[in-house]
Amino acid sequence: LPGAGTCYQQAKRVLHVAVPDRLHARERETGVIWQFLREHVCGHRPGSLYVSGAPGTGKTACLSRVLLDRKDELAGSKTIVLNCMSLSSPQGVFPAVAQQLGLPTAAGREGVRRLEKQLTAQGPMVLLVLDELDQLESKGQDVLYTLFEWPRLPGSRLVLVGLANALDLMDRGLARLGTRPACGPQLLHFPPYTRDQLAAILQERLGQVGGDPVLDAAALQFCTRKVSAVSGDARKALDVCRRAVEVVELEVQSQTLLKPLPGGE
Repeated sequence: LPGAGTCYQQAKRVLHVAVPDRLHARERETGVIWQFLREHVCGHRPGSLYVSGAPGTGKTACLSRVLLDRKDELAGSKTIVLNCMSLSSPQGVFPAVAQQLGLPTAAGREGVRRLEKQLTAQGPMVLLVLDELDQLESKGQDVLYTLFEWPRLPGSRLVLVGLANALDLMDRGLARLGTRPACGPQLLHFPPYTRDQLAAILQERLGQVGGDPVLDAAALQFCTRKVSAVSGDARKALDVCRRAVEVVELEVQSQTLLKPLPGGE
């Protein structure tokens, strides 16, 4: 089958989890994130945003898209993006932020004090994005409290955006922040994708591959029905389809390689 290999390779490529040019069914969430950044980063007003939602609902992709699309508007500020999964302990967030700000790292309370001094000194706004924020839960929640208190310090120039799977992290771990609603973080929740939304995501990705459809409509419907019933996780849907393409590709290869023996069945 001339060109068949190429179409399967292309299909697998477009089904990889990457930040797409446009995010389906996330216009509202993208708008809320940009409005928050415009108001706080561009408007020189410290503040915090807590983004929650199950894995694969587009939290990181949406934020990454906004940061890419609005790079020019945010150019006057310092942006730091950290994935908390990469830290060896919750306390490790402080030296990681210090390093990004070009500060000498100091352990414990002294390190936190230096950071606070830096973040309340004159200078450009600092946008700190902490992905997988749930990893910073600790005994007494001291790490999360410290971080969410920073935008409220007098003279602060910090805008904090935290992304986590848990919807109740604020209730569970940061209840004291909620006692002063005006000072607490703004909340944004990403609901799971519906079956139709998952189907639109897959169709748009596969539509980039020329020629006949690699996976038929019935297979896509089956995949989106199963994934939406369990999780609404777009990454899972992309993964299932990518594996399906691999199976088809192997079948086609074996058909072309294994010619029937003369006189055989």
